[in-house]
Amino acid sequence: MIIEGYIHVLGDDVDTDVIIPGRYLMITEPSEVAKHIFEGVEPDFVKRVRPGDVIVAGKNFGCGSSREQAPVGLKALGISAIIAKSFARIFFRNAVNIGLPIFIAPQVVDYVNSLLETANVIGSFIKTTDVKARIDVDTGIIYIGDKQFMTTSIPKFIQEIMRSGSLIEWAKERLRSKQIL
Repeated sequence: MIIEGYIHVLGDDVDTDVIIPGRYLMITEPSEVAKHIFEGVEPDFVKRVRPGDVIVAGKNFGCGSSREQAPVGLKALGISAIIAKSFARIFFRNAVNIGLPIFIAPQVVDYVNSLLETANVIGSFIKTTDVKARIDVDTGIIYIGDKQFMTTSIPKFIQEIMRSGSLIEWAKERLRSKQIL
C-alpha cells in the first residue's frame, strides 16, 4: 500500500481537544466531524487538506482525552497517515481501530522541520507545506523528496485492518471467511 500527499506540520503535545473541540463530540457522522478539525486553532485548515495528505507532528500527538472523534475526523477529512515522534497511547489505539496509518519516525519529523525554512508554508499552528511524502506502508519506507527513511513496518494484521477500513470491518471479513485469530 502506497500513501502520497502533501505534508502538514504540527508541534509537540497536540491534544485531542485541539484536534476536535469538545462542543462537537455529540456529532457521530465522520464527514460532519471532519468539518470541525482544528477549528479552535486554525479554522481554515480543513480547506487546505487534500485527500491523501499527511500530518507530521512532534512528540505525544493525540494526548488528552480518549475521544475517538479525533482520528475519525482526521481520516474523514482526507488525512491518509500521521508521522510523529510519539503518540499518546489511546490515540494510537483509536487510529489502529479505524485503519488510519500512523508511524513513529523521529528522524522524518526532524528532517521535515528542517525544510520549513525553505518550503512554501501556509498557516501558523498547522504549517501546510508544498513538500510531499510518499509512504510504502508494507516496507515502512518514507520518502520525502529525494530522501528515504526506514521506519518499522506496520505489522501485517494492522495492515489488514487498514485495508479493511477499520477493526470492525476487518473482524467482519474474518468472520465471513471463518478465519479465527
